[in-house]
Amino acid sequence: MYKNMLPVGSVVLLKEGDKKVMICGRVQTRSGDEVIYDYSACYYPEGIMDPRKMTFFNRDDIERVYFIGFQDPEEIAFRTNILDNLKELEVRDGKIVAKEE
Repeated sequence: MYKNMLPVGSVVLLKEGDKKVMICGRVQTRSGDEVIYDYSACYYPEGIMDPRKMTFFNRDDIERVYFIGFQDPEEIAFRTNILDNLKELEVRDGKIVAKEE
């Protein structure tokens, strides 16, 4: 489900978007929301100006990738060991947790 996610720092344009955004989080939920998104992002090149105005989206919302973020052994291990092995998730009490079977 979360396999092959773009690394933090990647710059993308969203479908029907008119401004690039930079990914700053993966497997995210908006405060008070019950939805889990693939990514959170801020406007590029401005960065995080107001944390309440972050953009949340899923991989299917990406129109174009302009830049793939930094990838070192730590990022590759994180993606391989954590993201590739995540099970179904849900939001419970404001936190992202594994769904109970």
